[in-house]
Amino acid sequence: MRAVVQRVTSASVSVGGEVVGAIEPDGQGLLVLVGVTHDDSPDSAAKLAHKVWGLRILADERSASDAGAPILVVSQFTLYADTAKGRRPSWGAAAPGPVSEPLVDEFVAALRELGAPVETGVFGADMQVSLVNDGPVTLILET
Repeated sequence: MRAVVQRVTSASVSVGGEVVGAIEPDGQGLLVLVGVTHDDSPDSAAKLAHKVWGLRILADERSASDAGAPILVVSQFTLYADTAKGRRPSWGAAAPGPVSEPLVDEFVAALRELGAPVETGVFGADMQVSLVNDGPVTLILET
């Protein structure tokens, strides 16, 4: 699994003009874009959840677990784009929806089991993501 983790002071994801998940303004939390590849497993999802929950990237070197910070998770198959050749990305490394959706759900469930307040986008939907990156702090994680 691959994740882009951004420290944010606010973030939201909308589908069809309706906000479906948000981190309220003037807060501090994490926006996590998650992609799944073919050899990922529920174990990959759990490992990634533990890593995200424990990352010490909030103010005063705290983790989301230390601060009880909210996490907004948005599925993003484009994280596995291959742009090595030409100008048209290849999506072959991204797992198909029937494989990736349950693993994104496992990732969210693992975060919630750890105690994280989690909001999500809608898998497979055309989503609009808004955020205020704090710092800016942006990390790329892989399992």
